[in-house]
Amino acid sequence: MEYWLDLSIVALAAVVHATLQLGVGSLVLLYHESSRKHIRKATKSIVSSYIAGIGMMIFLGLASTAFVIHNFFTTGLALEVLAAVIGVLAAFAILIWFFCRQNTSNEDHMPRKVAEFVDARARITENNTEAFSLGVLTYMGEMPFVLVLALVAGSSIAELPDMWRPIVAGLYTIVAILPMIIVRIAVKRGKTAIAMQKWRAHNKLFLLFVSGAGFAILGAFIFVFRVLGN
Repeated sequence: MEYWLDLSIVALAAVVHATLQLGVGSLVLLYHESSRKHIRKATKSIVSSYIAGIGMMIFLGLASTAFVIHNFFTTGLALEVLAAVIGVLAAFAILIWFFCRQNTSNEDHMPRKVAEFVDARARITENNTEAFSLGVLTYMGEMPFVLVLALVAGSSIAELPDMWRPIVAGLYTIVAILPMIIVRIAVKRGKTAIAMQKWRAHNKLFLLFVSGAGFAILGAFIFVFRVLGN
């Protein structure tokens, strides 16, 4: 397949994006706070608006990155830029594996102050508009991580035919928000926020390992097929 490498990189980046925990953690907290104030139907709507806010930002960020790369870097990203991206991916893997296990972070593997700010906003969110805005804010909170993933995936999407680009960007978005969609389904089936949060806390180290491994594997994949392959 002619574009198998580009599609593989996008798929890997989307899976790594899905392992980020700030969005899921804030969603669980939002669900918990909303369920105490509103009827179940309203809570479901607020949760859906939050997911829509994050999904919109992921899609727009990825599409914008692909557009800029396609129009201003006609030959693709230089090897020097790819090398820098690989270095950042490796640094994130180390950061998640080691530093985020210390007391300066939580199960969202985000700086504690960032996570606490987003969590504070989740506690006072009252309606769909605020929930949508919280989704946008959460995306911004993960910016250091999502920016490099958008650069990696966007550079590959820019190499695809025009008709494929929005489709692949949409699929990336769906994969990236899949954990939140699963939480939304759990909400629909009556799963409690406390139970979901206990599961996340119990599996904290495993989630950190998977996320760090994802960044490391993505960097290694790009190094082998993009850098050495050229």
